[in-house]
Amino acid sequence: VPAALLGSALLRRPAALGAAAARCAPARDSHGPPRQGHGGSKAASLHWTGERAVSVLLLGLLPAAYLCPGPAVDYSLAAALTLHGHWGLGQVITDYVHGDVPIKVANTGLYVLSALTFAGLCHFNYHDVGICKAVAMLWSL
Repeated sequence: VPAALLGSALLRRPAALGAAAARCAPARDSHGPPRQGHGGSKAASLHWTGERAVSVLLLGLLPAAYLCPGPAVDYSLAAALTLHGHWGLGQVITDYVHGDVPIKVANTGLYVLSALTFAGLCHFNYHDVGICKAVAMLWSL
């Protein structure tokens, strides 16, 4: 598209946005101490690593559930699935819930839901056939 067809304001806009972004978010000095509010980057990094580890664990538990079903795999699946779901729904809350009170209510609800989910899966594993056997029974239908 020839530049003459585009307004001069449109041609300058990306540069203006870049300058505004540079003013709003100054570069962080990697050699100095973290600025106020940025001290949790190590915790965030560990959380991200933990999320990936649980995802990889789930990838390993799925074949294990098929090849050697048993109580150890059932309870491992219960814990990993609950934790994976808890973190995923926590991200949904982070992205879509705003305001102090709604965030506290949503997080409390998330913890209650996660605790009930884990308790329900453990109850199912202990008092019924367990997760592995239940999935195998569903596949046999």
